[in-house]
Amino acid sequence: MIGVLNRFQDLLDLTRHLDFLAPLLLRAYLAPVFYMAGKNKLDSFENTVAWFANDDWGLGLPMPWLMAALATAAELGGSILLVLGLGTRWIALPLMVTMVVAAVTVHWANGWLAIAAGGGLFATERTEGAIMRLDRAKSILQEHGNFGWLTENGSLVILNNGIEFAATYFVMLLALFFLGGGRYLSMDYWLARRYRRGRSQVPG
Repeated sequence: MIGVLNRFQDLLDLTRHLDFLAPLLLRAYLAPVFYMAGKNKLDSFENTVAWFANDDWGLGLPMPWLMAALATAAELGGSILLVLGLGTRWIALPLMVTMVVAAVTVHWANGWLAIAAGGGLFATERTEGAIMRLDRAKSILQEHGNFGWLTENGSLVILNNGIEFAATYFVMLLALFFLGGGRYLSMDYWLARRYRRGRSQVPG
């Protein structure tokens, strides 16, 4: 019995030859996420600085211009580094920090869910209220609008803006922090082969 299980395990271990796909796909998924976030900050940088500075409707952070510049640079620069697979483990650190800051300062009060959904383990009064309002909006649109056209490309939803997305991106970045950029299709891999022989084999 043990011999049979070992043979199955040996077959499973053959997939290790494709283990570079996991970090590659993590990088490919996260790069446009951070590029768009950084680009949005850069395109309206004065508003970004104001949001970082304001205590009432923003983050109320010290040195808001510097904080906004660092966040923007981390996201834009990080997206490029993720595409290249260059310094993957290093850039994962500041990007994880931005996700923690975003989760705690922006999304925490809204609960877990990114999209409002009523009922279930993660529902809150906020999301249940959002679903009630969404149902009302749908009924108004069904009565007075072209509801079929409005929903032709997808259902109507209400953004709850909870920590779900920030937490998900954090976990993906944490995986990249330990995995590195992956073999073959990252600059980290080739630089490690050239300059780090005999040292840690985790690229990036």
